[in-house]
Amino acid sequence: MDIYFYNTLTKTKEKFLPLENNTVRIYSCGPTVYKDATIGNMKSYIFMDTLRRTLKYNGYNLKHAMNITDVGHLVSDGDEGEDKMVKAAKEEKKSPLEIAAYYTKKFLDDFDKLNIDRPEIICKATDHIQEMQEFVQKLLNNGYAYETSTAIYFDVSKLDTYGILSGIDLRNQKAGARVEIDEEKRNPYDFALWIKAPKEHLMKWESPWGLCYPGWHIECSTMSNKYLGEQFDIHTGGIDLVPTHHENEIAQSKGANGKIPAKFWMHCEFLLINGGKMSKSLGNTYLVQDLIDRGYEALAYKMLCFTSHYRNKLNFTWEALENSQNGLNRLREGYQKHANGTEEIDDKKIEEYKNKFLTAINDDLNIPVAMSVVWEVIKNPIKSKKIAELLIDFDKILGIDIDKIVEKIEIPEEIKILLEERNFARQNKNWALSDELRDKLKEKGYLVKDSKEGTTIEKI
Repeated sequence: MDIYFYNTLTKTKEKFLPLENNTVRIYSCGPTVYKDATIGNMKSYIFMDTLRRTLKYNGYNLKHAMNITDVGHLVSDGDEGEDKMVKAAKEEKKSPLEIAAYYTKKFLDDFDKLNIDRPEIICKATDHIQEMQEFVQKLLNNGYAYETSTAIYFDVSKLDTYGILSGIDLRNQKAGARVEIDEEKRNPYDFALWIKAPKEHLMKWESPWGLCYPGWHIECSTMSNKYLGEQFDIHTGGIDLVPTHHENEIAQSKGANGKIPAKFWMHCEFLLINGGKMSKSLGNTYLVQDLIDRGYEALAYKMLCFTSHYRNKLNFTWEALENSQNGLNRLREGYQKHANGTEEIDDKKIEEYKNKFLTAINDDLNIPVAMSVVWEVIKNPIKSKKIAELLIDFDKILGIDIDKIVEKIEIPEEIKILLEERNFARQNKNWALSDELRDKLKEKGYLVKDSKEGTTIEKI
């Protein structure tokens, strides 16, 4: 069956075929490891995971590289401000490499909690300093870069087009409005490839241009070129990377090799929190561990992401997460009924389900439609082991541990009485008493959750 992906580069949905044989080469922009990754960050990697699983489900082999940015990403997406790694190191009184190791481990731990399939190659920026220098030298030799007293800059005016991905038109951009003015830049939109380090800078390396450190964009062009070649199949990332980071990656690769590096560019939309932005000042920069600490599975968040297409914004609320956790439990309970079933189902029906599911995922990873097929299968009144086997097959894409047994807890009589009192208080809209009883239940080791579907209780 054919696969179609939406390509940010062409603004159309296109049939996907690998550039070479049966191996798909992918590059994904990884984290800047100076702080914890939020659930907003993880939305992009759940999308990446679904892409990987879909391609493997269709029989493709993968060669997938993801970077770890442990140097060069400044506090602004332009060329001003302090390096994020250096800033975090000073604040936490650790070395930049200690900071990087700590947050890289936490990031990959979240991958495991969410059943995210890891790329075949995970590459750190600091392990590729020499290759980055060589890439910068090539751009200088090709006439696409120039040196100033502070940096080596890429000259965007040398390109036939700059803005091919985002659609930005430099002729209509006013210097100083969106871009920092640097008198030594030839053009306001020129960006730093290599930055000359002040004496006190914590991360710097010897180079032909003195003690320096890399710009943010050069690492991805260098490492994708090293591991995947001058042109590869798919580049992924968050939608926020389109106008600056990915645009500059394309510029660098065109300057070095004369080619746009990826055939398909795929981007995941933002996560909203209660309809607004995630913000430290609002106290809503939730981590995967925050969800777990409140009694939810990490995979309930993955289920929540499956309610929306990856190219659409997703609104996170605690009520929505509660519904997703309940839905995950119901899926697993439904699976067990089929796994224990003894009835027979026509093979044609199984094939029909499988084709509907495959059609959905191959249509630009349309997981919401695929999930509707899963629910249709779960609700089939014929309880058959063949259906259970089909659901295990679907879980190769979903990665939600659909065969995990939902444990039923024995509730002591004392707890049942408190729960009934609380339900009565809620029916009479006595919210103060309801909250008081909920806290009392928590003290006794039971977590109560309310949703549209009713009240559930879990042992803490």
